[in-house]
Order: sequence, then structure tokens, then C-alpha cells
Amino acid sequence: MLGDVETNTVSPVFVGRAGELAALTDALARAAAGEPQALLVGGEAGVGKTRLVEEFLAAACRREAVVAVGGCVEIGADGLPYAPFATALRALRRALPDELTEALAGQEGELARLLPELGEADRTPNDEHGTARLFELAARLLERISVVRTVVLVLEDLHWADASTRHLLTYLFRTLRNGRLVVVATYRADDVHRRHPLRPLIAELDRLRTVRRIELDRFSRAEVGRQLTGILAMVPDTELVDDIFDRSDGNAFFVEELARSVECCGDSSGLSDSLRDLLLVRVEALPENAQRIARIIAEGGSTVEHPLLAAVAGLTEDDLDEALRAAVGANLLLPTPDTDGYRFRHSLVREAVSDDLLPGERTRLNRRYAEALEGDPSLVRTDERAARLASYWYAAHDAGKALPAVLRAAVEARSRFAYSEQLRLLERAMELWDDVPDAVRATLRPLDHAEAYPGCGCEPSEDPLRYLDLMAEATVAARFGGDRERALTLAKKALRLLDDDGDPLRAAWFWVQRSLMMQSLSRGDGWQELATAEDLVRGLQPSAVHADVLANVASWGALHRPGDETLVAADRAVEYARLVGEESIELHARLTRGWLTIDAGDVEAGLAEMYGVRDRAEELHLVGVMSRAAINLPSSLESTGRSLEAVAAAGHGIEICHRHGLPESEAWVRANLAQFLYSLGHWDESLAADAAAPLARSRKSNGLVAARRADLALARGDFEEAEEQLALNRRHLGLHDPQPQHLICPVRHAMTLAAHQGRLPEARAAFEAQSDTGLPPGTQRYALPLLRAAAAIEADARGLPATDPGRPAILERIRGHLRRLPALVPVWAAYGVLIEAELARAEGADTPDHWRRAAEAFATLQRPYELAQVRFRWAEATLAATGDRTPAAELLREAHAVALRLGAVPLVENIELLAGRGRIALAGQDGTLGDEPARPAEPVPAVDAIESFGLTSREQEVHRLVAAGYTNRRIAEELYISPKTASVHVSNILAKLNVSSRGEAAALAHRFRLYTVG
Repeated sequence: MLGDVETNTVSPVFVGRAGELAALTDALARAAAGEPQALLVGGEAGVGKTRLVEEFLAAACRREAVVAVGGCVEIGADGLPYAPFATALRALRRALPDELTEALAGQEGELARLLPELGEADRTPNDEHGTARLFELAARLLERISVVRTVVLVLEDLHWADASTRHLLTYLFRTLRNGRLVVVATYRADDVHRRHPLRPLIAELDRLRTVRRIELDRFSRAEVGRQLTGILAMVPDTELVDDIFDRSDGNAFFVEELARSVECCGDSSGLSDSLRDLLLVRVEALPENAQRIARIIAEGGSTVEHPLLAAVAGLTEDDLDEALRAAVGANLLLPTPDTDGYRFRHSLVREAVSDDLLPGERTRLNRRYAEALEGDPSLVRTDERAARLASYWYAAHDAGKALPAVLRAAVEARSRFAYSEQLRLLERAMELWDDVPDAVRATLRPLDHAEAYPGCGCEPSEDPLRYLDLMAEATVAARFGGDRERALTLAKKALRLLDDDGDPLRAAWFWVQRSLMMQSLSRGDGWQELATAEDLVRGLQPSAVHADVLANVASWGALHRPGDETLVAADRAVEYARLVGEESIELHARLTRGWLTIDAGDVEAGLAEMYGVRDRAEELHLVGVMSRAAINLPSSLESTGRSLEAVAAAGHGIEICHRHGLPESEAWVRANLAQFLYSLGHWDESLAADAAAPLARSRKSNGLVAARRADLALARGDFEEAEEQLALNRRHLGLHDPQPQHLICPVRHAMTLAAHQGRLPEARAAFEAQSDTGLPPGTQRYALPLLRAAAAIEADARGLPATDPGRPAILERIRGHLRRLPALVPVWAAYGVLIEAELARAEGADTPDHWRRAAEAFATLQRPYELAQVRFRWAEATLAATGDRTPAAELLREAHAVALRLGAVPLVENIELLAGRGRIALAGQDGTLGDEPARPAEPVPAVDAIESFGLTSREQEVHRLVAAGYTNRRIAEELYISPKTASVHVSNILAKLNVSSRGEAAALAHRFRLYTVG
């Protein structure tokens, strides 16, 4: 290794950039106050991004911040994941060894995928949650290590970043909420063309208000003059400034190179107009061995280690040191102490040297790199070895050597949960496949990881990989990496290859993959694909594929068609999984079976199975099953009315998801927790849905959050918010995967909103459409509230002339569905009684007994909101039937206290309106028990309620006829007045009742039973 070499910075003076540097230092100050900061610094190549960051880092060090810098790898390491993060973490480990050790405690095995020096990565099974877990743990590590000290993390050259690095950076920018942390990423803007993979990331980050973007412009003429003064240590002539400014167009690096040439040549008259030629002239001025070293390093990657360079160069130690000293002294190369290697001072120089290589020269250099690394793997870090070897052999155009190396690198990428890099490598292997001799393919590694897919050959764990196996690995890698479009394309291509092969088992596996992607992409419900897979395995010997198909069929059925047939499918899936010893598939199937068993009415057995699955999955550390149990167990408890137990199970699930870095699953659990708390009457706490929103990653989880917010907004009377959340829900979920849990609740919300806005036909149409779709057994938790809402809407609209004709048909629909939904648990039975009461109200036939029975049904269920609604209706029916104030007053006061506590504004208003009509004082309306003392019960004539609206006797007569559906002309004939007088009376009535139409005035009369309408 070359010793210390004294080098002079070409541009000792920092010119301009005052505003950009101020923005960075302001971010540093904010971070020091505990507010994490994220910044993107962009600009064309050579414009001065690195110099700006260096000045910022110097300022950060003066403020005692800890600095960690990592650069993205450009070439020589295709598929090398997380490269800049690994470098930055190494810097943190050197700067803060004790703090990092403490922050890592218990997570070393997981985070070794980012920083292999932490030890062997744990053997957590691969699944689609792996990357999310790793990212969440990385975010928490950075937050913990920046609790006391301000940490500045810089990731340079993002335009060269691998996909996993881009995804992790996006995750950090989206999720960091705590710690004294500044994350700065730089990128070369002129490289980010329309199809560059960084372009969508920048667009996404631009939408985040937490990310600041800094774009560097070129220097002005005055700034170029100041830069030249610093470089030349003298004030340059005006003509020289003009000449260099025109040639460089204000690019800081070009100015430096031109200035260096002026120093060498004495003036600018002989300078080339081509910057590339200018840079190569500087290289060509070096001694021959130094030029050779520059060409070798240019092709070796962003950084080349000294031992590897020595092996490839083939020079003696003295000659190598002499060549390096010349290149470093010319400010062409820089030593990199952290890697014991060298890199070009600027990537533009490296690109110019690399581009000048002849094709054969480039091929030979890559072969020498590959042969050196193959001969001595210790020349590079262990975590980089496989990826770099694969890259060198590929660039050497030796398919026979490249294919095995690429496949080994793919295994390494998978082990680090870098599924995007794994996919890219596997696709490269597919590209190479046909160019590789059969003798080489016979020596390839066996199948690595493709879930239940059965590898080709007699012994898949030992036989060499086949092309179809390669496609299976790539399909899983694409799915785990979030590239669902590519996974679907690969599955379709594999099925075309299998069309004539008579291989039903492998075809069934690919059909399952196709189904999963159709559902995930919202292209359909995936049933046709699953049915095809089921047909293919029917009659075959039990196998992991067979069990997997049945488990997916059962899971699909539980979501779309719950019932006895789906429960039978779950039983078969469990049986087959046990037969073939696939415990992971068995646990998934048992979880589904427990859920369906509860829906079938055997609550205790179903819950026992689900608890058992959860505990076993935690024992085996099966994170995929654990995340499902965290969601499904609390949800099933809520379905049976055990909301308190559901809250406890959700708390356990949140802890599991948080510990294992599962933000998407945690979002589901938290959104469901909001529903449990809503049921229990803890509405302020049910804002837990807000905590779920930042964690939600998928369309479905975002749709679920919107549904929970809509529930609360409707109950609290915030109809504008409810409408907004309903629109969000529909946008996220769409109609391509019609699961009852995703369809029925939004329909109920839409019906309630439409009815509130006076659009009853629209509310009816929404209900009828869902009714036609069906409300099968197993959907009670969603269907029964829908039926109750439909019946209540009809009851509230009773008496409206335009709605009377369609009401009997709607009520009959409701009754029909209610008969077909067995009330197997107390909460479902309570809803059944409540729906019957609402149906009676809709027909004007409800009695206090209807509502008393409903109150008794809900009394022990810890559903305070529903009980308050029932008590309100019970009081209303009591006043109408007997006029007895005493029991009505007690009911109203109890309901009013609950409604006030919950903030259920519509219910509060209805209770207070009814109490006012009945001259009943309510506690809590104004902090007292009211002005009127309690009095003995006495009949309450209808006229008392009518007069409370302020209607005159004549207006009462007119209102009664309006409620009966009379037109102005008929009212005039009935009361012996003119139609014009009748019209005036109707207008006054509408104003006093604060309604906008005759229909609303009529509905109000019927709702409060103001008149007896014949």
C-alpha cells in the first residue's frame, strides 16, 4: 500500500453556495433540536455537490456532530446491495463503537445483512416481509444512535444506487420521526433521464414535505473569477476569466481542469474544446505505469483495493508504488484509507479513462480481475466477493464462468433480503443460460429458495438448477422485492413453457403465484387462477405444492366466500400439510381454519386454535405466520364481541410487529385496534387509526385506515371528513378484489352519507347493489351493521311521499338477509333484535318493548354507542305510546351522558330535540340538570311537542296535511283557504322546522310522531 502522499486541493477556496450551505446548516440545527432532517442535493456532474457536502461536514464536525459517509458503487459490483449504507455504518462503528453496540443489542443477526462485520446473519426464513423488517430495524438503529449525539449520514452518487439502497433510503425518508439525525443524499441530475430508476424515487420524495431538495446551478462569471483566484493564488486576467467561463460554462470541475491546464501550459490558447480530450491529456502526461494503473482502476469499480490492484497490475511493489505516487501526486487518484484502496478524484475522469479503453482491452481487464479474485477471494470484503466476481466475469464475456458466479451472487443477495438485486442477477442468469455449455449447466448449484416449488430432478436439494427452477426463484424474488408486475410476467412465461410438458405440480405452483399477483395488483380476485391450480393437483400424491394450493384456496375462501365449504378446504389443507411435514403451510391453514370455525359458531374451539397457532409461530420464529396471527386473531375476537380481549391481543400483535420490523402488518393491527376501541366507546383513543396511517404501505391497509376514520367521522357528525375518507377508501381498494370486508363497510358509509344529504334513492341503490352481490353467512360482523343502517334509513324517511312506494321491498330484502344470517354469538343476536326494532319503526309499528329487548341484548356487550342509540329510541317510543315522562327521562339522560362523552354529535342533537319536545331536563346540556324540577308523570299531548317548534294552530293543521302527502291545492281545499295562502303557510313551516323541503318536513313529523296520519 502506498504511504501518505501529500496532495494539494485544486480549488482551495469555497466559492458561492451560501444559500445552499445555509440550508444544510439549518437542517443540522433542527436535527440537533431533535427533529430528523432529510435532504436531496442534486446537480450536474462537476457542478460542486461533493465540495458543498465537504464544507457542510466540516461545519458539522465543528459542532461536534458525528459524520458517516457512504458512496454508491458505479461499476464492478452489479448486484452489490446496500453498499453506501454498509460503508456509512462502518464509519459509525469506528466513531461510536460503544453507542452502536448498545443500539444494536439483540438485533445483530438481522442487521448483519447490512453490515456483515456484525456476525453471521440469523436464519430467519425468507418471506415477503423480510425487506420491510430489515428496513424498520435499520431506521430504529439510526434513531437510537442519534438520541444523544447529532449524526450526519451522507449517501453520495445516488444515481448509481442499487435498488435495495434506493428502497431503504426512501423508507428512511418516509419513516424517521425521532433522533438528532441528518440524512443527505446526492445525485447527478444530468444522468437521471426519463427511464432512470432514480427518477420515480425523486418524484416520490418531492411529495414528502419532510424532504428538502437542493439543486445546484452552475457558477456565474464572477464566481468563476473568484474560483480561479483561489486556484491560481492570484487575480487572473479578465480575458482568461472570460475564456475559461465560456469554455466551462460555469461548471466548477471544468473550471478546475482548465485552470490546471493553464498552470501546465502557461496560457489557454492550446486547450482542447473537448473536456474528455482535456482529461485524457492529463492522464497521458503521466508515466506509462501510472497510465496503466489509471486504466486498471477505471475498469475495476468505484474503488479498487490495493491487494486486488497489485494482483491485476502484475507490477513489482516498487513499480506499483511509483505509479500510484505519480497518479496521486497529479491529483488524478485519491487513497481511500477505509478500504485500503484507491479511487479517482472525480468520476468524470474515471469515465473518460474507461470510455477510452478498447473493447478487447476492457474484456481482458475484467478477466484479470475475475481470475485474481477467484484465485484469492480474500482480496475483497466477504460481503462484496460474490457480486463483484459475477460482475467481472459477465463483463469479461465468459458465459461459462459468469453463469455460476451470477447464481452464487443471487444466493448472497437473497440472504441479505436484497430481493431486487437477486432478481436482477437471476434475470442475468436467464440471459446467459443458452450460451452456456451443457457440461457447465450440469455443475450449477441446486435450487436455492422458491417456497413450496418442487425443484426439477430426482433430488432437488442436490441436482443442478434447471431453467424452470431459475424462473421459480426469479418469480419469488420479484414478489418479495415488490416488483409484482415482473412476478406476474415471469409466472405467465413459465406457464407457457409448461403448456406441453405435462408437469401439473409445477404448473399448479406457478398458477398460485399468478393468483397472488392478480390479487396484489388489483387485476382481479385471483379465483380463476387458484381454481386452475386446484384442478391440476386433484388426484395427485400429497406434496408441499398440494398443501400450498389448498391453503391458498382456503385463505381466499375465508376472505371472499366464508362458509362450510371453505372450512372443509381449510381442514384438507391442514391434513395435507401435516402429511408432507410442511409446518409453515400447516400453521397458515390452521389460522384460516380457526377463523372459519369461529364464523361457524364454535367460538371457543376457533379461538383456541388461533391462539395455538400464534404461540407456535413465535416459538418457531415464523414471521409470516406471526404477522397474520397479529392481524387475524384480534379481528376474530372483535367479530365475536370480545372487544376487550381483542384490544389485549392487538397490543401483543403490535409489539410483535414492532419488534420484527413489520410496519405494514402493524398498520393493519393498529387500524383494527381503532375499531375495537370504537366499539368499547373509547373514541378519542380510537384515533389509533391515525397512528396506523404512516405505517401503511399497501393500497389495502391505506383503505382500511380510511374506513376506520370514516366510521368515527360519521358517528361524530363530521360528514365532510367522512365523505373524504370514503373517497380515499374507494380509491385505494377499487372493485377488482371484492372481499366482503372491503366492500360492505364502504357501502354502509355511502348509504349513511347519502341519507344525511337527502339522497335516499342513492342510499337505496347502494344497498340493493350490495344485497344483490350477497351477504353470506360468515360476513355477520359487516353485514349486520349494514342491515341495521338500511332499516334505520328507511325508518327515518318514513312518511316521505316519494319513498313510501319502495319501502316494503327494501324492508323485505333486509328481513330476507337477516333470516339467512345465523345469530351464533351474543353480539350478532343483539344486532338481530336491533334490526327487528328498526324494521318495526320503519313500518310505524315499533313499541317500547321492541327497544327494551334491544337494550337488554346490548346491556352486557360493552357497546355503549349502540346502547345509547337504543335507549334514545326506547324513550321516543315510550313518549309516543304512553306519554310517561319518568322512564323516558331516565333513558334519555343515560343516552345523553354517553353521547356527550363520545362526542356523538348527531345523537346528542336528536336526544336534546326529543327531550325538548317532551319538556325533559337533561344533565350535562349546560352543566346543570336543567331549569325544570322533576315532576310526576303525566300524559304528554302531541300538541306540546308541536308547539315547541313554534308553529301556530293553523300551521300545525297545514303541517299535518303536508305529512299526509297533500299538495298545496289539496291543503287549500281541505282547510278552505286559497292555494297561495297554503303556500305561504308551508314556507313558514319549513323555516320554523329548519328543513329545506316538504319531504323533510313530512319525515320530521313521522319521526317524532307529531300527528296521527290516516
